Amino acid sequence: MSRGLLKLALAEDIGAGDVTTAALVPRNQKSQAVVVAKEAGIFCGGKIAAEVFHLQDRSLGVKLHVKEGSSVKKGRIVLTVRGRTRSILEAERTALNFLGHLSGIATLTRQYVEQIRGTGAKIYDTRKTTPLWRALEKYAVQCGGGENHRFGLFDEILVKDNHWAAMKTRRGQALGPGPFWGHRKIPIEIEVRNLKELASLLANFTPDRVLLDNFSLKELKRAVSFVRGFYKVLHTRYGIRRRSPELEASGGAHLKNVRALAETGVNRISIGRLTHSAPALDLSLHLVKTWR
Repeated sequence: MSRGLLKLALAEDIGAGDVTTAALVPRNQKSQAVVVAKEAGIFCGGKIAAEVFHLQDRSLGVKLHVKEGSSVKKGRIVLTVRGRTRSILEAERTALNFLGHLSGIATLTRQYVEQIRGTGAKIYDTRKTTPLWRALEKYAVQCGGGENHRFGLFDEILVKDNHWAAMKTRRGQALGPGPFWGHRKIPIEIEVRNLKELASLLANFTPDRVLLDNFSLKELKRAVSFVRGFYKVLHTRYGIRRRSPELEASGGAHLKNVRALAETGVNRISIGRLTHSAPALDLSLHLVKTWR
């Protein structure tokens, strides 16, 4: 969690000062407020919300009532904050924005995870995240039971369509160990668009993972069967032992078809909508007690 990011978020909202609160709320007034879930979901971001309140006013007392990644029902009090009323109101929206967005991601992720439970496949996020919020959004995916794909361009080699276009070569060719020999300490994943490209790739190179880009259900089943058969033949007929790459389905996954995708036998399903389209969980803050 970056305190710098949270400070910038507060500064964006408060600017030169909360003119409404300054005009209406006495400086020495204190309050107790609660944050309530207005719908059921998965709670995530409590520590971030607490830090937002503390950055605005270190004297505020914040108590979390729900653990990260836990289910909450409608009406559940998830957080209590006590202290200067002005400080609570100044930090309210920023804290709720983080809390609602991250809980929304965790909630959507959990729905996908539950859909494929028992299949052996896992749900992964992507790099389709809000700029500068990536660490928080990927943390929310974890709270929902999902897995994190690469964090950025630096921690995994992932050869995609534009890399092929830049190289001006057919997929699977000129991809022997040579181009990657100095990078075997980090994972290597290579994207293919069809079974022909998959066969060409495996004949020349064994990556850690293969990304099956926008394959239909039928194509995914054939890809899984082909890969299993390919490595079985290598071993039984030629005595060659190679570790089979993980297979990742990417593109077109949604809650109604994700179970079918997982049942094809793929190891991973990457879903951009976990972070770029998750609806925020509806939470609100209410002042429940005020004193001076």
